[in-house]
Amino acid sequence: MTSHSRIRIPDGFWAGLYQLGIMAQDVVRKAKMPLTVITESVVTTEQYFAIWQAYSDIIGDMEDGIIKLPIVFETAQYPPSVLAAYHARDYRDALKRMARYKEMCPPENIRMVEEGEICTIEVEWLDTDQPGPPLLVGTTLAFLLELGRRGTGIPLKARLVEFKHSMNQVKGIEDYFGCPIQMGAKCNRLTLHRRDLDRPFASYNAELLDILTPVLDQTLEEQRQSHSITEIVKWILKRNLTGERLEIHHVASELGMSERTLQRRLTDEQTTFKQLLREARHEQAREYLANPSLDIKEVAFLVGYKDQSSFYRAFRGWEGNTPLNWRNEYATINSIS
Repeated sequence: MTSHSRIRIPDGFWAGLYQLGIMAQDVVRKAKMPLTVITESVVTTEQYFAIWQAYSDIIGDMEDGIIKLPIVFETAQYPPSVLAAYHARDYRDALKRMARYKEMCPPENIRMVEEGEICTIEVEWLDTDQPGPPLLVGTTLAFLLELGRRGTGIPLKARLVEFKHSMNQVKGIEDYFGCPIQMGAKCNRLTLHRRDLDRPFASYNAELLDILTPVLDQTLEEQRQSHSITEIVKWILKRNLTGERLEIHHVASELGMSERTLQRRLTDEQTTFKQLLREARHEQAREYLANPSLDIKEVAFLVGYKDQSSFYRAFRGWEGNTPLNWRNEYATINSIS
């Protein structure tokens, strides 16, 4: 989705860096960007990552970087989308609002799943093959926990934090989250105790939400309208391939429309839900198979197949080839080029 390539940096980011003794202009210079970025604050994904990388290089200590910025980020400086989460009814409502409104201020996407006694929150990157700088990933997860702590007024602890990349000084990060940190994981994920989601927010403000919510929902809708419904549905499906939410009514409810309306809009664009699900699985399968570190059983699971044989049959239908042969041919072509 191309609109995701323009990112607004919240004012609180620069103010937070200042609190840590880091000058905005030093970060921008290190990122080799014009100083006007500080006042305009609208950047591309690449520039956004470069700013975070520069901040990471300057602070030098990953532990300090991850923990300190969410703590010093003033509530008064929260952008409207985060303000709506901070003034939510309870922690669950806050996290749902964060996940919903994150679409408006990418590049990362937040996916929340409640199951049994746990709630997992995954952070993934949109529109980019480049993973975000490790410091940005860590700060995003720390901020989601910090939001719960500020809202409830209770020093909540996570259950587990997983990072794809490795980190130094894990001890301080573990102390902050109050749980073990796992590195080299398959995804960047914060696991919470589900019971904490029911905790009410002391910062709950119904009147403010009545003002903020319609405005944010309208902005989100306008942003979605600028894309074809086909693009949006496929994007939602790709986010949820490993979950249980692959029925049309799940996607319709995420889009805030009825199943019938969604079907009609897909028909208008000469496609069907089943067709888009096939395409989403096919495209993701190719992407995952291109990564040699994932074994084929994992790829089958990641694109939503419970067993390998169903995945093999589907893949042969798409490519006229087995996943293993496709992977070998892909590796050969890329080694030549």
